[in-house]
Amino acid sequence: MTTKKPITYAFIDSQNLNLGTQSQGWRVDFRRLRLYLKNKHNVTRAFLFIGYIPQNGELYANLIKAGFELIYKPTVAYLEKGKEMHKGNVDAELVLWAAARVFPEYEKAIVISGDGDFRCLYEYLEEHEKLKLIIAPSHRFSHLLSPFKSKIIRISRYKSTLEYKKVTKKRNRPTRSVETLGGAGINITHQRSVETLGSSRHSDSKKIVSNQPKKVNQRGKK
Repeated sequence: MTTKKPITYAFIDSQNLNLGTQSQGWRVDFRRLRLYLKNKHNVTRAFLFIGYIPQNGELYANLIKAGFELIYKPTVAYLEKGKEMHKGNVDAELVLWAAARVFPEYEKAIVISGDGDFRCLYEYLEEHEKLKLIIAPSHRFSHLLSPFKSKIIRISRYKSTLEYKKVTKKRNRPTRSVETLGGAGINITHQRSVETLGSSRHSDSKKIVSNQPKKVNQRGKK
């Protein structure tokens, strides 16, 4: 008799994941990550919480194509050492979706983040017996998560499976792909993709982004 697998959703803090793996000298292949979540943990829906930058429409479309549902956070642009950076904390959105908006739909939750600010969410999920796993992007995670140590694994355990390995192509111009979030400072004359996300050199450094893309991800909205 086949045992029915629980309905499992994943909630991913994209910035924490990106910074955590980069601090260890590698980057995540997001196609592989989605397949890993599906095949290893039976994840039927994977929500990626991400700062919204208008110029990154193609990047977002590629992430959706890879199988993620994007939940956007408006960002604030600022200058750091002469470079334009974008800040968009997704903590509130992740908690809202995991604990309220889609809470009745799933039986088990996987959260990818090492941020201690999610302790209240983990306590809530534990009370309802829904917390399956916490995947920490770096070797270190907040001491506030110590009560959930038995549920925590480090993503580096699966580095050989999830690491992005760039394939050299014989082309005159660089081609962007859907694999990774990360590398900053990409000029907008290049095609944007999942390979790069975060800081950039676009203008309007003081502008607060509030308009989100239309019809980019219909599934991710409730």
